[in-house]
Amino acid sequence: MNSKEIHALRRKFIVISTLSFAFVIFFIGTLINMTNYYVQQLEIQYSLDEILEKKHAIEDDDVLITEIQDEFSLEELFSPTYQRNIFYIFTYDANGQEISFSASRGNTYREDVIRRKAQAIMNMPEENGQNGMYFFQKENHTDGTTELAMLDCSYMIYSSERLLYASAAVGIIGVLTSLILVIIFSKKAIEPEIRNNEKQMQFLTNVSHELKTPLAVIQSNAEMEEIVRGESEFTQSTIRQVNRMNGLIKSLVMITKTKEKSDSNLIADINISDIASETLQEFSAMASGEDKTIVNNIEKDLIVHAYESTIRQLIMLLIDNAIKYCDDNGTITITIERMKKGKKIVRLTVSNDYAEGETIDYTRFFDRFYREDESHNIDKSGYGIGLSIAKNICEQNNGDIYVTWKDGVINFICELV
Repeated sequence: MNSKEIHALRRKFIVISTLSFAFVIFFIGTLINMTNYYVQQLEIQYSLDEILEKKHAIEDDDVLITEIQDEFSLEELFSPTYQRNIFYIFTYDANGQEISFSASRGNTYREDVIRRKAQAIMNMPEENGQNGMYFFQKENHTDGTTELAMLDCSYMIYSSERLLYASAAVGIIGVLTSLILVIIFSKKAIEPEIRNNEKQMQFLTNVSHELKTPLAVIQSNAEMEEIVRGESEFTQSTIRQVNRMNGLIKSLVMITKTKEKSDSNLIADINISDIASETLQEFSAMASGEDKTIVNNIEKDLIVHAYESTIRQLIMLLIDNAIKYCDDNGTITITIERMKKGKKIVRLTVSNDYAEGETIDYTRFFDRFYREDESHNIDKSGYGIGLSIAKNICEQNNGDIYVTWKDGVINFICELV
């Protein structure tokens, strides 16, 4: 995993952890507010039942205010002047005419204002419910009279709103705080991994260079042995293995280079159609020599924003892989097309005939050094690295690569922007 992949993993961790924490905070806040609302509804219903049952005698304090507070107010929420435990009882005859009226101790509203509110509630079809800051309950009697109990619940409503605002504020602050802490500590957490990755890349480079010297000596000794004593199967075997080791070292160096941080100044708009056509011509002779056919299905003048050298290398790797593993007398097809009109995504598909591919596990094709069939691949002069490099190149250019198989044809599909 290179530094770019580590940073991408860090971003995913930050998003997932923050969303998880936000969900927990939201769940807890919702649970608290719903519980508070449920308890308040029980309390209100109990109070209304008690009012109608006991019909408390109430004295009027004659402290008047001009308007009844009937709408929610932020100013009132945090500097409340509402009344607590205030209720009213009205009795109406069958024609809806008021018979009696009483109010609890501490009431400060004018009777005419309260009467208008009660009349509005009587006109409502519901037997109980809410009207503004008041909860009410009607009780019909057999003699045709109706008793109306009105409970001023402004204190409960404001308490609920205060709890809602406070829990939302605390939740937002908590999520933002956790986000900042996760960003800070995740950065510190990945620093050792980035250093280890850099050391690993440096180690691979150093080992690759160090191995070249003894391999060169071994090859020279084998060639000298052939000159002195003549060619033998042992010297030829030694030279073949040295050549394989040199190829493996070059592949390791290539992996290291593709994982190194690239210079963003080298990114440019490139004509992938021209690059693919040029690369295809270079492999035509190789394919013809193996009695395989290459089909060019490339749309002209398709542009992607990428590193030109790596895109050229990507196309070479995929075509080389297709030629190596294509069935005898089979066909290799290179297709480059824009996925949809108006979209910037360009799809590169390299296909080849591969009749034995139905039972193969394609999910591991891009694992480094992976081979599905060692006995089948041993003579293909490959090391199970090419597709891993292709994947690294796609990721480096903010693209994606995947493989499919259908009707005897395997398709390596790259999507680039």
